[in-house]
Amino acid sequence: MTHSIVLSPSSSSCFSLFTSPNSTTSSSSSSWPIRTDTFPISSSKSSRFPSISRPQRRLMVQSAVSIEKETPEAHRPDTFLRGESSSSSVRARFEKMIRDAQDTVCQAIEAADGGAQFKEDVWSRPGGGGGISRVLQDGAVWEKAGVNVSVVYGVMPPEAYRAAKAASADTKPGPVPFFAAGISSVLHPKNPFAPTLHFNYRYFETDAPQDTPGAPRQWWFGGGTDLTPAYIFEEDVKHFHTVQKSACDKFEPTFYPKFKKWCDDYFYIKVCL
Repeated sequence: MTHSIVLSPSSSSCFSLFTSPNSTTSSSSSSWPIRTDTFPISSSKSSRFPSISRPQRRLMVQSAVSIEKETPEAHRPDTFLRGESSSSSVRARFEKMIRDAQDTVCQAIEAADGGAQFKEDVWSRPGGGGGISRVLQDGAVWEKAGVNVSVVYGVMPPEAYRAAKAASADTKPGPVPFFAAGISSVLHPKNPFAPTLHFNYRYFETDAPQDTPGAPRQWWFGGGTDLTPAYIFEEDVKHFHTVQKSACDKFEPTFYPKFKKWCDDYFYIKVCL
């Protein structure tokens, strides 16, 4: 049984890693429910992707964006952004937020374990950006815990753009500049009575295709978190949902019931007898 909550507003995409975009230069209402992780997509009433199945679309986008091989790095950079002149930009602020969150979460996990420590790998991406992967395993409390951040950018191939937009094969846009940054974590305790926890939060941008100058940049936030107990204890469930509701209520009191319903609908398994 999984208890989940989504912390990303969207009118057309349920439990989506990347929710409907907001245009920085226009009031475009188009929806790009793409993702590069394991979150399911729920489209709106009318099918936006009549010719491409969700698994096919996911794999196309994921493989197209992550085709470059990661390069191990010996040192952690102050920033993965190149040529970013302002520390107040959304990209710079989001990178700082997720890297601070990674430090805070890892410190809390190590303190709870009381002995084991994270091992860190730093990597870069030739096309732009990089990330920090941290793993703790075989501890006193945690069987395995991972907390990763990534800040990547570059050019999205036309195949990924067509998959994201559900464009026909006849549509041949040029390469699309993109930016994606996020933090993700999976925590597996040793105690089978303690639940597994997962979360993932991201920010994504796409510029206009290089052959379509003047089109607006699109950007959106997304993500979610879920608690997966093997044995259900009511106090764990109440604590999880209380924390999520408190986080949502800081911004909008309607967020928690709205996002929780998305998760409840997705995780409800219909059985035909």
